[in-house]
Amino acid sequence: MLLTTLFTQAIFAQDMAMNNTVMVGGEAMYPQKNIVENAVNSKDHTTLVAAVKAAGLVETLQSKGPFTVFAPTNDAFENLPDGTVETLLKPENKETLTKILTYHVVSGKYDYEAILKAIKAGKGKAALKTVSGGTLTAMMNGSKNISLKDEKGNIANITTYDVNQSNGVIHVLDKVVMPN
Repeated sequence: MLLTTLFTQAIFAQDMAMNNTVMVGGEAMYPQKNIVENAVNSKDHTTLVAAVKAAGLVETLQSKGPFTVFAPTNDAFENLPDGTVETLLKPENKETLTKILTYHVVSGKYDYEAILKAIKAGKGKAALKTVSGGTLTAMMNGSKNISLKDEKGNIANITTYDVNQSNGVIHVLDKVVMPN
């Protein structure tokens, strides 16, 4: 039994490496699927998926792109002030929710290396123009980690990089970033 389990795990690991998959929220994220198709499988992103649906952004994030999505985890949403998520999910707050969610999206595919190159070119900082029209500032946090600073001065750390999608790339965040 143990040998069978180890063999199965080895085959799964080899399959993931061959398919360039990354584990997010306990599930494999497949590069041939689009942003929404992968996000709905992540147990760590159920709040984000619910928000994307409430804002009517599913079709957009399933389109050709490419997009770079900075995806906050459920914990990131839970760390917002009490009642924030519930309030944002109400139909009358759709415009505000949409602005916040599109603040987490950049047009184009910016993997770790592309962001790092932009930071180096910007002498330690890179301005990333978001789909909402705002700006996120990318900067190094240590020798290999990248953080994002929002327009309110809050810092979010990228915890998982380069989750490739058919229409872009996702980077997982530990906090929700907020526009002005």
